[in-house]
Amino acid sequence: MTKLSISTSLQISKTPEEVFEAIMDPGHMTQYFISKSSGKMEAGKTLDWEFPEFPGSFPVRILSVKPYESINFKWDGDSHPLTVNIYLEPKNEGNSTLVKVEEKEMEANEEGLNWLKNNTAGWANFLACLKAYLEYGINLRKGAFDFMKQENLKKL
Repeated sequence: MTKLSISTSLQISKTPEEVFEAIMDPGHMTQYFISKSSGKMEAGKTLDWEFPEFPGSFPVRILSVKPYESINFKWDGDSHPLTVNIYLEPKNEGNSTLVKVEEKEMEANEEGLNWLKNNTAGWANFLACLKAYLEYGINLRKGAFDFMKQENLKKL
């Protein structure tokens, strides 16, 4: 059966060092992506991430970190662990960074198609929020997903 994977990218007008730190440091990540983390991303660590729109925490197992180049981790999908690779590529003589996110992989069935739709939108949102935060100091997620929080509470 065919496997599905996600790939999305966006250029940010900040150096790879600045982008890398914003992804690695939970103090930054809480300004554009998560609401809480149990620590900084380091290879071999398992972190717990919380999101404002979902109840509970999600374990994130950091596989590898190459400063200013890539971050790789696994986290749990609905039925099995998924691998996320974030790559940083310098552009414009290092004054901006192309950020590429890949997430792998699911079967090409109903569950996989739902994952593909939801997580592709999620990673595109991650990149847009990261860009807004780093370039303009804006937290685009603040209040943006309050409707999901209410929907998820109704399901409990």
